[in-house]
Amino acid sequence: MNDQASKSADFATLYRRAFQEFGTHALWNKRFLEAPAPEDALVIARALRIEGNLEARRLAEEIEQACRAAI
Repeated sequence: MNDQASKSADFATLYRRAFQEFGTHALWNKRFLEAPAPEDALVIARALRIEGNLEARRLAEEIEQACRAAI
């Protein structure tokens, strides 16, 4: 797997994890996408920061870093 694909998979994995862990609490008004773009993941990160607890905010930071690396 090349470096670009691993970075791309990284934010998508974190995106899925966000829905698994915080979907009913912080992401209740967001729709899950099978193949999210970095922009989609950033929307989820923002929602985690606003609606989530401390753990959700940490995950939001990880998503933002992964998105920056993928772009």
